[in-house]
Amino acid sequence: MALLVSAQSLKKSFGAKPLFSGVSLTVNDGDRLGLIGPNGAGKSTFLQILAGKLDVDSGEVSVRKNARLAYVTQESAFPAAVTVSQVMEAAMPGDELEYERQIILSRVGFADSDAPVETLSGGWRKRLAIAEALAGEPELLMLDEPTNHLDLAGILWLEKLLTGARFASVVITHDRYFLENVATHVAELAPAYPGGLFLVKGNYAEFLERKAEFLIAQESQRDALASRVRTEVEWLRRGPKARTTKAKARIDTAHEFIGELADVTARQRTAQRVGIDFTASERKTKRLVEAENLAGEVGGKRLFEGLEFVLGPGTRLGLVGPNGSGKTTLMRILMGDLAPAEGTLKHADLLKIVYFAQNRAEKLDPALPLRRALCPHGDSVMYQGRPIHVAPWAKRFSFPVEQLDQPVGRLSGGEKARVHIARLMLESADLLLLDEPTNDLDIPTLETLEESLLEFPGAVVLVTHDRYMLDRVSTRVLGLNGDGTAGLFADYSQWEQTPATGASSTKAKAAAPAAVVEAPKKKLSYKDQREWETMEARILEAESAAEERRAAMELAAASGDAAALARSLSEMEAAEKRRDALYERWQELEAKQA
Repeated sequence: MALLVSAQSLKKSFGAKPLFSGVSLTVNDGDRLGLIGPNGAGKSTFLQILAGKLDVDSGEVSVRKNARLAYVTQESAFPAAVTVSQVMEAAMPGDELEYERQIILSRVGFADSDAPVETLSGGWRKRLAIAEALAGEPELLMLDEPTNHLDLAGILWLEKLLTGARFASVVITHDRYFLENVATHVAELAPAYPGGLFLVKGNYAEFLERKAEFLIAQESQRDALASRVRTEVEWLRRGPKARTTKAKARIDTAHEFIGELADVTARQRTAQRVGIDFTASERKTKRLVEAENLAGEVGGKRLFEGLEFVLGPGTRLGLVGPNGSGKTTLMRILMGDLAPAEGTLKHADLLKIVYFAQNRAEKLDPALPLRRALCPHGDSVMYQGRPIHVAPWAKRFSFPVEQLDQPVGRLSGGEKARVHIARLMLESADLLLLDEPTNDLDIPTLETLEESLLEFPGAVVLVTHDRYMLDRVSTRVLGLNGDGTAGLFADYSQWEQTPATGASSTKAKAAAPAAVVEAPKKKLSYKDQREWETMEARILEAESAAEERRAAMELAAASGDAAALARSLSEMEAAEKRRDALYERWQELEAKQA
C-alpha cells in the first residue's frame, strides 16, 4: 500500500503543559485507523497536525504529493441562514455538478436538500459536515469524535460508509463497537507508552490483546528494574571507592537503572483510572417509580404512549431510538420537569433522583476555577459521610493539583464531563437518570462508569449511543420509535436485530409490550422453570440456525437458481419464525416471574 501521511517524532505543548513528545505514525491507502487515548492526551491536536491545521513544536509531517485530505471537526459549524444544498454548492461549485452533489447527499441520507441547516439536529449536522468533506473526493478522511453527535442509526450508517469506502480514514472515537467493526488499525495516544503511542494492526479486540501483553511486559520490566535498583543501592551504601574506573562505571549504571525505573513507574502512574462511585441512599423501597398508561408529547406530536412499568432497586433500563423519538422527553417526565401528556407517574415518598443532563457542559461557568467547580464550599467535600480535601478529590478524577486554579472553560469536553460526574457523586440517589453520559469520556473512564452502574443498588435509566455500555449495563432495553409505538427487549442487540424495529428502521412498530417490571421474582412451575433454564441456549441455537438459513438463501440468490432460491427463502422464514417464537415465549416466562 502506498504511503499517504507520515508523522515522525512529533512534539506539541500548550504553554508549559506538554501534550505529547516523540510520537510517530504512518497512514497508508486503505487504512481505517481508530485513534483513542485518555482525555487530555492531545488526540484532537494530533489529528489537526496531521490535517495541516496546526504546527508542531518539533518533528515532521509528510504528505504524499497532491494527496487530497479532508478533516471534520468535533463541532460542525455552518454559515447562518443556509440550506443543505447551498452548503454543498459552496463545497462543489458549478451547475454541472448538481447530479454529483445529490449523489453525495443521498449517500449520507438526506432526503430534503432544501432544509435549512439551522433546523437540523446535531446528528444531521454531522452528516452534512461529512458530506461537505466528501465533496472534495478525499483520499484520507479525518473525523474528530463523530459518534458523539450521531444517534444509533447514524453510527451504523457511518460504519457502513467507512467500511465500504475507497478512501482511508482516521477517526477519533471512544465507541468500542465502532472500533471493532470498522478499524483495521487502532492507535492509543497516551504518555503511558514509550514514544507516546501504541499502534496495533487489527480491530479493537486485537488491540486489547496486544495491550494486555504490553502491560504484562511493562510490569515484568518494572519488577526486574526494581530488583536491580535495590541491588545497586545496597552496593552504593557500602561506600565503594569511587576513584576506580570500574566503580565509577557501576555508579553510572546504577543511576541509569534508577532513571529507567522512574520513567516506567511514571508511565504506569499516568494510566490510573478515574474513581467513580455514585452515592446510594439506604432506602429499602421495592417500587421506586410506577408508570401507568404513560404518554409523552412535544409540540403536539405524540412520541410514545401506553407505557406501563415499575422501576425498583437493581433495574437498569436502557432507552433507545432515533433522534426525536422521545428519550429525553421520557427522562424529563421521570425527573418531574415535564408533565405526561397522558397517564400517571407515581414516585416513592422522598425519592432522591440524580440527573446527568445531556447539555451538562452549559451548566458549568467557564470562568469558575476548577477548584470551585469540584469543591463549591471551603477546601473539602463531604463524600459518603466523610470529608475529603479538594486535592485528593481532584486526583480521583485525574486532575493534578497544579490544574486546580485553571478556569473550567479551558477544560476539554472529557474533563468537563468528569467534573460533572464528581459533582453528581456528592448527591445521594435512589434513581440515576443518565442522558448521554458517555459523550467525551475516554475508554478507561467509560469502563469505570460501567462498573459503578453495575454496582449501584438503586435504579438506573440510561440513554446512550454507546452500544457496548447498553449491552453491558442494561437489564432491559425500551425501544422508542417516535411514532407513538414502543417495544421491550432483552438487550440492545435484540432490539437492533428484531425485524421491522431497531436502529436501521425508519418507522418501527412495537415488537413487545412496553412494560418493565423489576420486582422480586416469583417462582415458576417446575415445568416452566426447566423451560426457562434452557431458554437461552435454545435461543442461541435458533439464532445460529436462522443465520445459516439466511446465508444459504444469499448463496442461492447469487447462483440464479430460482427453485433453490424459493426453497432457501422458505427455510429461512421458517427458521426466523421459530426464533421469534422462542423470544416471545421468553418474554411470557419473564412476565410470569414478575
